Amino acid sequence: MPMKYKVAICDDERDQIEYIASIVASWSVHEGYHCDIRTFSSAEAFLFEYEEDKAYDILLLDVEMKNMDGIELAKRIRRDNNRAEIIFITSHYEFVGEGYEVDALHYLVKPIPEDKLTQVLSKAAEKLSVEPPSVVISCEGGTVKLYESDILYVESFLHYIVIHTKDNEYRIKENISVFENKLSDDFYRIHRSYLASLKHITRISRTSVHIGNTELPLSRGKYDDINRAFIEHN
Repeated sequence: MPMKYKVAICDDERDQIEYIASIVASWSVHEGYHCDIRTFSSAEAFLFEYEEDKAYDILLLDVEMKNMDGIELAKRIRRDNNRAEIIFITSHYEFVGEGYEVDALHYLVKPIPEDKLTQVLSKAAEKLSVEPPSVVISCEGGTVKLYESDILYVESFLHYIVIHTKDNEYRIKENISVFENKLSDDFYRIHRSYLASLKHITRISRTSVHIGNTELPLSRGKYDDINRAFIEHN
């Protein structure tokens, strides 16, 4: 079955949109991918549809658009979607440094050579083909796919847990032990009420674990075990 990708092109120049869309379409046929290509003439137009469906895979964003520019749009997208590959399109080299904050895949400078764009698209597809570990949760009447790399720690209360990620918190009705079994061994049960990501731990003491500026309790007798697990997973 061919890979399917949802691609958005956001540019306030109509001829540029048509040019990029034609290259994406040709690339998808040549590589045997199925691409759902959506085009938008402004960041605001994209966000209007994005609020209804966030499942985009490849985003080609013009940096210099009126009102909300491509950089600001990318920052907004990254709050929800850390999986999409973002490709910036610009007329000026000085904007290139701003892409690091949103983990941009590449910058393309206008006029865009067709072969360069196809190379970058293939690189995006290659990265997307490697699916990182994730967990699907039901939250606020909808379904959310969380990548393990974004989960910092999980906190348990009476009949629900709160999943703390880099940008959001998700409260769901779930037992922490059941949720723990859905995750990989990159997570460690530091306390009966806390599950921590070994990849995000910054400091371990006899009585606590630090994830950034957050201090979590460490159960008595777990210090040696968590240190061993931390070393093995880092």
